[in-house]
This record gives sequence, structure tokens and C-alpha cells, in this order.
Amino acid sequence: MESVFSYIIGLGAAVMMPVIFTILGVCIGIKFSKALKSGLYVGVGFVGLSVITALLTSSLGPALSKVVEIYGLELQVFDMGWPAAASVAYNTLVGSFIIPVCLGVNLVLLLLGCTRTVNIDLWNYWHFAFIGAVVYFMTESVLWGFFAAIVCYIITLVLADLTAKRFQKFYPNMEGISIPQPFCQGFMPFAVAINKGLDYVPGINKVNIDSEGMKKKFGLFGEPLFLGVIIGIIIGCLACKDSAELIDKIPATLGLGIKMGAVMELIPRVTSLFIEGLKPISDATRELIAKKFGEDKELYIGMSPALVIGHPTTLVVSLLLIPVTLVLAVVLPGNQFLPLASLAGMFYVFVMVLPYTNGNVLRSFIVGLVVMALGLYFVTWMAGDFTSAAHSVALAHPEDASVAVPSGFQAGALDFASSPLSTLIYACCKYLQYIGAAALTLLALALVVWNRRRIKSGK
Repeated sequence: MESVFSYIIGLGAAVMMPVIFTILGVCIGIKFSKALKSGLYVGVGFVGLSVITALLTSSLGPALSKVVEIYGLELQVFDMGWPAAASVAYNTLVGSFIIPVCLGVNLVLLLLGCTRTVNIDLWNYWHFAFIGAVVYFMTESVLWGFFAAIVCYIITLVLADLTAKRFQKFYPNMEGISIPQPFCQGFMPFAVAINKGLDYVPGINKVNIDSEGMKKKFGLFGEPLFLGVIIGIIIGCLACKDSAELIDKIPATLGLGIKMGAVMELIPRVTSLFIEGLKPISDATRELIAKKFGEDKELYIGMSPALVIGHPTTLVVSLLLIPVTLVLAVVLPGNQFLPLASLAGMFYVFVMVLPYTNGNVLRSFIVGLVVMALGLYFVTWMAGDFTSAAHSVALAHPEDASVAVPSGFQAGALDFASSPLSTLIYACCKYLQYIGAAALTLLALALVVWNRRRIKSGK
């Protein structure tokens, strides 16, 4: 089973999406050629996004590492990055079976009318495997591991249903889509609470600038492209020891600025391919459901948040938050995690935040600041048990250098360890044990029952 699903995951979204979309499209009545074209657009979108993300990490990583070296910022929790975290998650007993188990749970909930989301975002199932693997190695019980993963999956499906309308209203051309990814959904309650609280803060409650407003107000300085160039140059300057080295590295510094600007400009262009590929499938799904079950019936296709990370507010706020998060990591007392490899995941923090802040740049930044400050502590808190899982996987798979933790360090990753949802499940299983398990079970059941009533009432 591990070999089968490792093979499927190893193919990647770029290969599997054309296959899944072609099969799905034909099943709902789309012509084979049109369904295949939709899948290919989505597959190409994933290829483009991975290329841009690689450009970001390969360009920014060495410069940030140099900054850490110059200013002595090294902390005790090593940032493995999400690819290594995913590898640790999948290469465990829980991870080996996570896809069929979660798909089975999804099917049961669909048949019982407890969810509208069909979660085909298979590559992000590693989030559920991650929390399951950490709890598995912490408790030395596979049952506890699967319990943690399934609870996380159920809660995420309900949150995906709950936020679908808001998500579809805010992001254009996303009709019939929901986001069943727990990293993004874990920040949604904070976005709701903080956004509501900011309504009562004098001054801030009057500021309503979105990405378009920034362009009008600040001109070129409000453009994600220009901000990317400026912040890239600033980071390049900080990576120089003295003025002599700064003069020596002017070409490299300017090059880093251009590359950062390129990332900011290219992400929206690439993510437009997702929309082009999704639209025929989404439209056909809605038509089929309306024809078979009536206009009041809805079904959502659960997709990756990568679809919408090209929103200008996400780009601007993420870019501003990268250096701020580094400063927070150093100055926050008790924190031991310095995010470097994980910084490319910053874009995904805001996918479910923007629909509740209405794209307001200042409010989105404040939400991001709060959740990142908490997230650093969450990663530090979970580091010991995540390290145990990483060491076990490294012993079983010595050929995979990505899962090896450097001597003297603990393992951490911004995604998914910094999510409030993963931390809630982890804390309940670690400290409250059976009481915590009972509380999580009641929470999941209550959400499922409540969601079923919502669906029946047509909300």
C-alpha cells in the first residue's frame, strides 16, 4: 500500500491532475477533448507554480542564510520546509494509508449528507498524515495517529463547506470550489475574530485600502512587482558584511531584487491557468447537479489553495511579512524556530483570510502578524515530537536526505506545524489524552451534525 500510494503521490499534481480532470469531466458529460484540455491547463499551472516557487526559494534562501550567519540569528529548531515535512508524513504507517482512509471518510459524509465537498486535493492530504504521524510517534499508537488524522480531516471538510460561499464570492471564477486544506482553514477563525475586533479600533477601522487602492494611493510603490524588487534588494544588502562586500555584490543584489519582482508578477499569471482549466469542470458540475437534484442542491470540488495565491493582496502582505516574521523569530522570548525554507509557504496563510478582511491590506497584515507570532511558538512546541518522527523516517529511508535533521537541532516546518488546527489536535492528544480525544470527538460530531442541518436547510 505504501508503494502504491507513494507512486501516486510521486507523480505529482502536474501529472495526476490531467488524469483526474479528464475522468471527472467525462463522467459529468464533458467531451473527452475538452476535459483533457481542462486538466492539462491545471497541470501546466502546477508546473508553473512549482518553477516560480523554486525560483523564490533558490534566490531568497542563500541570502537569508547569509543574513542569519552575519547577525548570529541561528535558533535550535531547524526549518525542514514543507517538502521534507510531507515526506516525513507520507513515509509513516499513517501516511501510507491516509489517502484511502480519508477518501472513505469523505464518501461516507457525502452519502450521509454531512458535507458538500469532494476533496480531490490529494497532494495536500499530507497535512492530515503529518498530524497523524506526529501523534503516532508521540503516543506509539497507530490508532491514536489515525484518530488525529481523521478528526483533522472531518473538521477541515466542515470548514471548507462553511467558508465556500464566502470564498466563491471574494475570488472571481471560483464557483463550485471549496478549499479543504487544513493549513489555510486553521487561520480562518482568527481572521474572523481579529477582523471583528479591528472594527472597534479607532483609526484602523477607517482604513480600507485593498491592492487596487494601494496602486492608486502609492502609484508604483503600491505595485507587487515594485515591492518585490525593493524588498529583494534590501535583503540582498543585509546579506553583505560591510560596504566593500556590498559594492562587490551589487549585481547579485540587483539580481535578487529582479527575481523577487518576477515572482510577484508571474504568480498571478500562472494561477490564471488554474481558473481557465477549472471553469468548464465547475460549470458542468453545477449544471449536472441542478438537472439531477434541483437548483437548491450544491456540490463543491475541493481544490488546492494554489488556485488563488496570485491575488495582489496576498502577494503584497506575504512579501511584507517575510522580513517581519524573521524579526519576530529572533525577538519573541521562548521561540526557537527560525523559518527559512518554509517562507515560500507564507502565501498560503492568506487564502482564507482575505475573504473575511475583504482584501484589506492593513487588516490582512495584522491577522498575518498575529498568526505568525503564534505559529512560531506552535512549531517550537511541537518540535520534539516532530523530530522523533523525522528521525524514525530517516532511519527507515537513509537514501532520503531531505528528512535528515542536522545534529544538535530539532525539526520544524511552518506548514503544517504552525497551524492552530494542528496545534489543537496535538495538544489534546498529548496533554489531555482520553479526555482530549473525547473532546475532539464531540467537536467533530457536533460540527458534522450542525453542517448536515445547514445543508438540509439550504444554507
